[in-house]
Amino acid sequence: MHDQRNQDQGPDKPEQRQAALPADITDGAAESETVVFVCATCGVPLTGPLTLLPGVPEAPYYAWWDADEPGPSPATVPSGCYAIETEPYGGPLVVAQAPGPVMPRHGEHWNVEGKPLVSQGPRGNIVINPGDARGLRLQHASPACCGATPDGGMNQLCACGTLVATLCSDCCLPYELHLSADHVRAVRP
Repeated sequence: MHDQRNQDQGPDKPEQRQAALPADITDGAAESETVVFVCATCGVPLTGPLTLLPGVPEAPYYAWWDADEPGPSPATVPSGCYAIETEPYGGPLVVAQAPGPVMPRHGEHWNVEGKPLVSQGPRGNIVINPGDARGLRLQHASPACCGATPDGGMNQLCACGTLVATLCSDCCLPYELHLSADHVRAVRP
């Protein structure tokens, strides 16, 4: 994430405002301050106003195997909020020394040779409710029965064509969208 000005207002206007960055916010800045996340390439808003949570909530329990219709679990993050993921998330997946969760809020994952895998994806993703995203479209997704998985890495495109996020929406996984801290920036609404 980059500490940049809201490009809609121009660099020399006195009304320009800088966004509080997640790294700054998590270090004790105003936690009730709302931000909008925009594409770092084109500046288009990717969310409405969101408020920081103190951490990523636990994924809600969901008995997906008993569901009448296949589809995503309840969202991990409440609508109107965001949280910062401190652990690696998404692809690439690499062989781990010992079994454990492949990434936060996910169970164990094994390769075809029976070796445990762990994420070596980016840290610092901005986790939001997928319903709070605007204008994103799925580019690709790792194979799953009824939704996208984060195993293959970023899978959400901005309207400008830049990969900006990773959607996790398969029925047996947590339902969340991870905005890439390297591809979005926060601006004040």
